[in-house]
Amino acid sequence: MSNPSIASQRAEYWLQFRSGPFAGARFPISEGTTRVGRALDNQIVVEGENAATVSSYHLEITIADGRCRIRDLESTNGTWVNGERLTEAEIAPPVDIRLGSQGPEFALVKESGAAVELDRTIEVPLHSIPSSPVDDDTHDEAYEKLLASAVADARRMRGRGTHGQTLTIMRSMVEQAVTQMLHKTHRRFRVIGLSLLVALLAVSAFAALKITGLRREKRAVDTHIRQIDAELQKTREGMDTDQLIKQLGDYSQEGESVQRSLLYRLSALYGDSDFVTRELRVVMAEFGAEVYSIPPDFTERVNHYIEQDQGPDRPIIVRALSQARGQLETIQRILKQQELPADLAYIPLVESSLETDKASEAGAVGPWQFTAPTAKAYGLRVDGEVDERKDLVKSTLATCKYLRDLILDFGTGSSVMLALAAYDSGTTTVKQAVSKTVRDPIKQRNFWYLYRSKALPHETREYVPRVFAAILIGRNPAHFGF
Repeated sequence: MSNPSIASQRAEYWLQFRSGPFAGARFPISEGTTRVGRALDNQIVVEGENAATVSSYHLEITIADGRCRIRDLESTNGTWVNGERLTEAEIAPPVDIRLGSQGPEFALVKESGAAVELDRTIEVPLHSIPSSPVDDDTHDEAYEKLLASAVADARRMRGRGTHGQTLTIMRSMVEQAVTQMLHKTHRRFRVIGLSLLVALLAVSAFAALKITGLRREKRAVDTHIRQIDAELQKTREGMDTDQLIKQLGDYSQEGESVQRSLLYRLSALYGDSDFVTRELRVVMAEFGAEVYSIPPDFTERVNHYIEQDQGPDRPIIVRALSQARGQLETIQRILKQQELPADLAYIPLVESSLETDKASEAGAVGPWQFTAPTAKAYGLRVDGEVDERKDLVKSTLATCKYLRDLILDFGTGSSVMLALAAYDSGTTTVKQAVSKTVRDPIKQRNFWYLYRSKALPHETREYVPRVFAAILIGRNPAHFGF
């Protein structure tokens, strides 16, 4: 989970679990964007038996200037607010939110109160903590103070860079709780308190040891993957890299297994990756091209083009996000209507800077840079009188047909990524380049295998990261200074 500033702030918005094992628990929603889904790098991770309808990245809630917006992240089963399915809307709490028509349910509420320290930590109601039957109100207040003290201790240690102290804090909190219990209850409850102390310490010690082992195992796996990726980057085009890629696949499966462990997921409060890597994972998941380890040279090229867009190409991005915003939104709306990823709308930003009249030296014209033969093949009129390649709506509809054909042509798995590669240099060029170095038909349909083995043309290996740079900036303009 993310780690916002530890400075005191007031939690006005809360997302309260209405179903599942954490029913009644609340999660503070602060300024900015909070993402909800099954994937571990969401701010709110939904899991359990009723999470079958929840997508890896299901929805996001954005709080800004006292206003609240909810956006469905193209989830499979949709987002329902007060019983109505929606894509994006401004909402005024309290509202009911459901992930899928029959999925987990939450309530988004707004409260005012005194400033408190928040660290994006799930707040578990005190009624779920067993208490003595004697003097319940007094015990609830005492336990609340103990929990607040333990959480504050943990945050202070994280702020100083001190880690691995969870067990110590837990032991201290339990000892204080039992001491208070011994002073406030009858003699017969002292045995119960001591028994609870022993049991909790035993469970805590086991969990701490297990978590330490899982983290150590994952670090070892990630180290092996980095070493293999470094070897792959040294290889030249045409060299046999199958053995290295096979080893990388084996380690990736091992890492995924560790990452899926419940104890590891409970301990993984903060992501280890940088912002660009995290956002790449979000888009990859939406494209159906999830991978445990994104090749470092791919991420490096994405960062390179982000820097280029922030520097010499900044006017192009500024225009696309301001004067040409209407065109971009029109393309996104058509892509959604055609059930294609809306982020593909950033292809024309790379192709033509969203200029409808732009023509290339090769004769490609329009925002999507269609050649005349391809345009005519997909129903556009191109003659001496009319050139529909310059028509934003018509050319976008034709592109949707073209992209759908590319995706179907490359099959399942990372087909959207391969379609993106083929859009740059053409289906024939990609297939010819791949067939020269890869004879396995299954591997020919795996974008990440082709990328790591350098089977794709160099121009295409640069084109795909360039489009992703535009996508990340378009999704997070404020983060990148736009």
